[in-house]
Amino acid sequence: MAAHCSLQTKRLLLDPKFEGYKLSLEPLACYQLELDAAVAEVKLRDDQYTLDHIRAFGMYNYLHLDSWYQDNVYYVDQFGRIMNLSVTLDTALQKPREVFRLPTDLTAYDNRLCASIHFSSSTWVALSDGTGRLYLIKSGKRGNSTSEKWEIVFNEELGSPFTIAHSVSFVKSDTHTVAVLLLRVEKDELDTEGSGFHITLEWVTIAEISKEGDHRYEILKRRVLQGKSVPHYAAIEPSGDGLMIVSYKPFKFMEGKDNKSEENDDVEATKEKKVADPLYYWQQTEDDVTITVHIPEDITKDDIKVRFSPDSVCVILKDQPPLMEGKLYSSVDHESCTWIIRESKSLEISLIKKNEGPRWPELIVGDTRGEFIMDSSQCSEISESLMHLTSEVMNPNPEKENPPCNAQELEECDAFLEDSASLCRFDGDTLKVTHVINLGSNQYLFSVVVDPKEMPCFCLRHDVDALLWQPHSDQPENMWEHIATFNALGYVQASKQDKKFMACAPDYSYAALCECLRRVFIYRQPTPLATVLYNRKEGRQVGQVAKQLVTTLEASDPILGFQATSERLFVLTTKTLFLIKVNSGN
Repeated sequence: MAAHCSLQTKRLLLDPKFEGYKLSLEPLACYQLELDAAVAEVKLRDDQYTLDHIRAFGMYNYLHLDSWYQDNVYYVDQFGRIMNLSVTLDTALQKPREVFRLPTDLTAYDNRLCASIHFSSSTWVALSDGTGRLYLIKSGKRGNSTSEKWEIVFNEELGSPFTIAHSVSFVKSDTHTVAVLLLRVEKDELDTEGSGFHITLEWVTIAEISKEGDHRYEILKRRVLQGKSVPHYAAIEPSGDGLMIVSYKPFKFMEGKDNKSEENDDVEATKEKKVADPLYYWQQTEDDVTITVHIPEDITKDDIKVRFSPDSVCVILKDQPPLMEGKLYSSVDHESCTWIIRESKSLEISLIKKNEGPRWPELIVGDTRGEFIMDSSQCSEISESLMHLTSEVMNPNPEKENPPCNAQELEECDAFLEDSASLCRFDGDTLKVTHVINLGSNQYLFSVVVDPKEMPCFCLRHDVDALLWQPHSDQPENMWEHIATFNALGYVQASKQDKKFMACAPDYSYAALCECLRRVFIYRQPTPLATVLYNRKEGRQVGQVAKQLVTTLEASDPILGFQATSERLFVLTTKTLFLIKVNSGN
């Protein structure tokens, strides 16, 4: 059984007296570099029309930040070149330089996705060209043109096109291993009621094999998880022992891809569905209870036996075990109870209550095989009886200690498009879920790498704030640590309907978001004031202020990439790379 956990917030990191962000007009230095060639953007095809396609590929971040060497960003251009910009001094920016060129001609492929990069370690890179081929590259020390040399040590076709969700490099049993997580949105022929697609996460483990003095990398394991929604967050633990996923709908490991196992799964699912169908339906009024049971067509009146007693009922078809039998919730007038067979081949049983008025919460004590059906008049009665718990008047009785909830207090940004997501931790050996957290209304916002040796952090909305959580796979008692809070950011970002990307500085000094076109919003953490400032309403002195800054880019092209470091923001459009200086260096 998976352990049901909860996220433990640190009260010291919360600020209940936060007053909001003050719009600051201070100018931010913004530098721009014209690209030699346009970014290799791959637009969605006509057959990629679902919300999952938009989340996985339509909102893809084409700018890749090397968290091992900060202020190094990479992108892929339309010629298949991987370009790098390494920033040491803002005022002396060099043009992006080519560090690697994909061997395949991408323009020859119609059915392809965008190329994706993930930095597994300080010297290893996982790379996908978007056609279904995975490359493992030894890069040397990156960000330095003298020592950076990208060399392919593994490349293999792995089926349908994918993007890389995450990768890690580690040494286990003296063997160097790289684990890569591949994301696909695949057609699902069996899904006739949903979107017609399912999501797969393939966990590929590649290790160095020594054979007769020859060292080469080969695939050790390929494991597939399947779900019905694109995960918000998916990451492999640094040791390669587990996997963490935040998703709206659950994922599970597939035992095999052969048709027989799939057919068996379908049969089992059908059986479960049959078992789950109600055995009988029942309704009630103040005076009586009506039970409806579906019976086979070959059953006649002579085959049915119904026995009534003051506190129980028993229904038998032919010589089979009792279909229904047990103690009733309350006493009945057994001599007035009747049963008939309807033309639709259903058995209808009428029970006359001995005590009129009280509603029965269940029919047969302990029997969960039936389903209670409520008519509209009963629904309205129940809603009327609960009216005292709510009110459309703003605090009608202020003297009351606990005023009723008011629907007017909720705003549009408090509504979520989805039901609650969940955070699951899968064990790499047993392939079972070991920990589960129901995130409820804690909406997922973004992820960021704070320490490249740890798993990426994820940011969740908690009420109006945004809280940053650091997973610790090696600390079972403290697996998710609350490390930072961005005050009111959960509320603020909900009002930005055109937002495309969110990020924060690895030192938590600011959070930022960008819209699809031109505008970038920056939210700094509260900082002490150099001058004395007073609150006009309350007359008290204000010690610190949190600033909001807005930058408008001089570009008409849509934003394709967005990354944040402790000092600057990188914004990528089709033909331009912008650098926004947010913090001055130490």
